[in-house]
Amino acid sequence: MSTPQEIGARIQAVRRERGLTQDDFANQIGVSRSAVAQWETGRAGQVTGNLSRLAAVLDVSVEYLMDGDDKRAAGEVRQGDELALLRLYRECDPDDRQMLLRTARRLARR
Repeated sequence: MSTPQEIGARIQAVRRERGLTQDDFANQIGVSRSAVAQWETGRAGQVTGNLSRLAAVLDVSVEYLMDGDDKRAAGEVRQGDELALLRLYRECDPDDRQMLLRTARRLARR
């Protein structure tokens, strides 16, 4: 497990990536801005009790906040193009699905 400072740094980095101020983030979680500031600097021991709420607001896994490793992210579709491809793939018959997979593998090697 990471140190409180490392966890705090990940919280802060993701919060900023999402374009949230500490005030915005605090309001969404239901805590004070001061609590967020303390979590982000690793000075508050209460962060672990709130990780599931923080992760939900930031749209990351608790595992990512704790260890910096988000196995969920690799398996999740997040972008519109990915969703469109998945939807189209599912509409294809099995033979066409195999052709699409072969084509995608060939393109990925380029």
